[in-house]
Amino acid sequence: MKYVRVVILSFLLMNALPNKASAQTKAPVLNHIAVYVHNLKSSTAFYQDIIGLQIMDNPFHDGKHTWFTLGSAGQLHLIEGAEENMQQFKHRHLCFSVPSVDDFIKVLNSNKVDFENWPGDSKSPTVRPDGINQIYFKDPDGYWIEINDDFSKG
Repeated sequence: MKYVRVVILSFLLMNALPNKASAQTKAPVLNHIAVYVHNLKSSTAFYQDIIGLQIMDNPFHDGKHTWFTLGSAGQLHLIEGAEENMQQFKHRHLCFSVPSVDDFIKVLNSNKVDFENWPGDSKSPTVRPDGINQIYFKDPDGYWIEINDDFSKG
């Protein structure tokens, strides 16, 4: 009988105490991405008008930050203060999925924003091996942005 009580008590304690191992194996969730920009006004207009992101309230109210919602993916924070003409690399880029790359290309063309595929051919999308179309272009600070087909629609 004593053995049964020890087993029951052990079982209850194991289930009642927090399991640190399982809490540590849960993947972290992206909160935000911060992009350091030279001119906050032009970068804010670009991400709002060209990319189509929605501005959200931010706690700073200092004229040096713009926060955009990325839905369940988190937030994008623009922070003014970067040097002008910083070198950027295509391998380091932000990527947004859209319902139609072709429709997004129309937005770029109407706003005279040049785009290219991964190898650098102008005005031509790349088709990945999985059938997803993608294009690349730069924001006002030269940061590379990828736009691709919404992979969740298939």
